[in-house]
Amino acid sequence: MPLSKEALASQALINKKFGAGTLVLASEVPNRLPLTTGSLGVDIALGGGWPSNQWSEVVGRESSSKTSLAYMTLFANQQRDPNFTALWVAAEAYNSRWAESLGVDNSRVHLASTNRMEQAYEILVHSAESRAYDLLVLDSYPALVAEQEEEKSMDDMVVGLGARRTGQFFRKVGHSMGRSLVSEEKPVVGLFINQFRKAIGAFSPQGTPNTTPGGEAKNYAFYARLELARTEYIDESIPGKNMKRRVGQTVKAKAIKNKQTAPHKVASYDFYFENAPQHGFRAGQHDRVKELVTLGVLYDVIGRRGGGWYDTPGNSYKGEPALLEAIREDTELQAVLDRDIRTAAFGGAGITLAAVEDDELPEAA
Repeated sequence: MPLSKEALASQALINKKFGAGTLVLASEVPNRLPLTTGSLGVDIALGGGWPSNQWSEVVGRESSSKTSLAYMTLFANQQRDPNFTALWVAAEAYNSRWAESLGVDNSRVHLASTNRMEQAYEILVHSAESRAYDLLVLDSYPALVAEQEEEKSMDDMVVGLGARRTGQFFRKVGHSMGRSLVSEEKPVVGLFINQFRKAIGAFSPQGTPNTTPGGEAKNYAFYARLELARTEYIDESIPGKNMKRRVGQTVKAKAIKNKQTAPHKVASYDFYFENAPQHGFRAGQHDRVKELVTLGVLYDVIGRRGGGWYDTPGNSYKGEPALLEAIREDTELQAVLDRDIRTAAFGGAGITLAAVEDDELPEAA
């Protein structure tokens, strides 16, 4: 149904006063695909991946793989796009060797090493405005120090200064991230790594509640917030000894806020921080095939019958170990399952982590 003359006149007046593209039809706004996290399950929990032209937060306790998930995001998108570039603001030390073990090409990552809050925020604002990068990462907020706090002595109290500065940052960077609704300029994704703290003076029957440094303003600004937690460790036996060594952990990811799909969706993946030859993984890898099997069964892309039989497009396997082994050896099948699971999960929206192009993939049986 065409717009009324009054609506068209109002649109023309507003665009003339505030600039072209200020007032547009919702149908004219391009559907910008999210950025894959590197994990199929986490992508689905987020509604396709990290939302474009928005800031998202990764939060959790220490050693819950927050930074490693950011490295996974880098690696997965560098694989997809040879021109993919990222800016990493390292308030904590950037571990280039660990990043490389996760597959990251460090020659395509610009690094700014500073724990000065104002400087870090100015770099991020400028980078968002320039559209020079596909991904902006701040690792991590608790390591930032506001300039006024740094200048004071240890005895001086500076309450809430960092939270106020952070609120100012998100108000300023918001325009740089969004800009014109219909512009074809390159989208950018912002990723903010944070860590849980115990809320001082708070109590509930379930124990002391968690909070995150930075105040409440940032929680409003984030389009998505992802909580990571370790659910269990992965151990491996030492040959010839009645002993085991710790090689990895199962990471649970929960979208505690999500404005691009329903919140509170949960995913999990096995992440290896040591070489695990018995499991078939090296340090820095996660078990993507196990994700494909779990989600494939959930979304009926992989059929499960009585007697422990599993059906994939074109083949059947007796038992889950045989299924996992077959998928691990067939990268084309991995790409087909990834595509079909994403299609079943959200109608094809989101990034396909295919080893080959979609038009080269065989059709599902």
